[in-house]
Amino acid sequence: MKKQRGIVFTGGEGPEPRILRRLLDGCVKGALLAAADSGLILAETAGLRPDWIVGDMDSLGGEDRLRSYLPERVIRHAADKDFTDTELALALLWEKGCDEVWIAGGGGGRIDHLLGIRDLFEREQFPRRWMTAAEDIHCIDSDDAGGATGGNLSITLKPGDVVSVFPLGGGPWKAESKGLKWSLDNVHWERGRYGLSNAAAMPEVEVIAQQGRFMVILEGVWRHI
Repeated sequence: MKKQRGIVFTGGEGPEPRILRRLLDGCVKGALLAAADSGLILAETAGLRPDWIVGDMDSLGGEDRLRSYLPERVIRHAADKDFTDTELALALLWEKGCDEVWIAGGGGGRIDHLLGIRDLFEREQFPRRWMTAAEDIHCIDSDDAGGATGGNLSITLKPGDVVSVFPLGGGPWKAESKGLKWSLDNVHWERGRYGLSNAAAMPEVEVIAQQGRFMVILEGVWRHI
């Protein structure tokens, strides 16, 4: 059965417009799109029209951008709420039947916002990918039957590209790798331990989650697109 993907555009720094267009035209053509408040600016700058705009609309700088959308596609929430606009947009796409959801944007800016997005990957239902202006971040899980990768990330890189790996969730954790300068095969993972600034030693790189969940951060890969 074909998987339905979704993309949440959120405030903060995201990939430049041509990269976003290429990602959507290639990897996720036909995906459902939701903008979380000022994430609408990121989407529209890339020439994309989200299916829904979600949030308290306090960061758009006015209502002009919303006038070209059907009112039922603009889902407003009070400013005093228990969830962030990004959380609300993710929940909407999962409610609409998306099996796999990515986040575009959210780089730079306030550290609390950055850490808030990072912690979304710790939850029982979590995004699979996070694309900022400088990083391409993937989440792999040994129990993941629903994601595109299963428990593996296989990707083509340039030798020397930086790859960092962080354990997520409650553990235990065990990982294997192919094509990295420093193998992950014998790393003893625990909370607070991570593989920082590893590097691609060959073009084909694979990170395999044998036990537990991992965040794999690829730095600077957009320059190859």
